[in-house]
Amino acid sequence: MPQIDLVKQSEQLCFGGKQIRFTHQSAVTHCEMQFSVFLPPQAQSGKVPALYWLSGLTCNDENFSAKAGAQRAAAELGIALIIPDTSPRGEGVPDDDEGAYDFGLGAGFYVNATREPFSKHYQMYDYIVSELPALVEAELPLSAVRAISGHSMGGHGALVIGLRNPERYRSISAFSPICNPVNSPWGIKAFSGYLGDDKSQWVHYDASVLLAKTQKAIPILVDQGTLDNFYPQQLQTDSLKKAAEQSGANVQIRLQEGYDHSYYFIASFIEQHIQFHAKYIVS
Repeated sequence: MPQIDLVKQSEQLCFGGKQIRFTHQSAVTHCEMQFSVFLPPQAQSGKVPALYWLSGLTCNDENFSAKAGAQRAAAELGIALIIPDTSPRGEGVPDDDEGAYDFGLGAGFYVNATREPFSKHYQMYDYIVSELPALVEAELPLSAVRAISGHSMGGHGALVIGLRNPERYRSISAFSPICNPVNSPWGIKAFSGYLGDDKSQWVHYDASVLLAKTQKAIPILVDQGTLDNFYPQQLQTDSLKKAAEQSGANVQIRLQEGYDHSYYFIASFIEQHIQFHAKYIVS
């Protein structure tokens, strides 16, 4: 991996740890990327495991940092939080022609785009799986022990990345994930735009398809609010449930009565998710 310099943009003390925002030039997305990190107090004396958080449509790395309230539990359990952006950005990075919220900037869908003009920059799958972990583990007090989580589009990303790379992650969790994007309006639009019309390529980024076929899934926890305005049409949670039953994988899907799609939902259950991951990544 070529030498990449991290540029610190901000740092705040938080629950005895550090909340930091970095930028760097990415060799994968060919632009400047930004991401946030929470280092718990335990990182001052040794390497700590990391939970990667993938955010949803229209978000960047700051939504989760500011709204989810995850740092307290992460500090108590000695877990770092790695929070990347949701897409490449900057001059020359193509966007949706009509400025739609569900495609282009802020909506990278954690795929490696193959369709022009997006293929040069929209390589978010490789960025999350390979470049970012190599960078932060080289530059920060992090071990190679990882878990992955996310919300909505980011829940889709967490499920897909964790299912495709069980050797790289110990556990997966998701809030309101897009579970079956090949049959979801959001997913159909994004995959058509980033990957083209060959649907045989789409299934590599569909958690329900992957889970149904897996023989080595790592533990998975999913929370879905019953008053989520995107449930069930966009999120297709039942497809993931059927896939879990088919594969016999270790998947817990919880319907949370009365909760919606917002960060209030995430904040209500994030401590449980961090505790879930701690069982697998904290020694």
